[in-house]
Amino acid sequence: MQSKACPAGWSRFSYSCYLLSERSGSWDVARKDCRDRGADLVVIDSLEDQTPVSNIATTGAWIGLNDKLQEGTWKWVDGTPLTLIPAGNWEEDQPDNGGGSSHWGEEDCVHVRTDMKKSWNDRSCSTSFKWICEKTP
Repeated sequence: MQSKACPAGWSRFSYSCYLLSERSGSWDVARKDCRDRGADLVVIDSLEDQTPVSNIATTGAWIGLNDKLQEGTWKWVDGTPLTLIPAGNWEEDQPDNGGGSSHWGEEDCVHVRTDMKKSWNDRSCSTSFKWICEKTP
């Protein structure tokens, strides 16, 4: 059986196709754009899934993880809970929900940073970042 190719502009890794957006927007804008493409924000449910994200994220980018429904209960866009050992991917001292500072506000959505190995950070969902979509070919 021949595997299907990814759409033009998407990168293939294992069984999924990934796309880094060209524009920036809020987490909700990011999710809508991915869904409009027949995809969703990337779900990183294994250590192997972090590799393509690290490879294509040339700038801070939204991923499909949030705790919008209940503070501290992180869920992926597919409804599954965060099961990876969080310390393995969270930036030091994260997640912190803004650290109590009114400057940062409520931080319920997660983006990846490119300048550090432990790159996950929670931010206000209204912050503008690029995003990474994932779909199966």
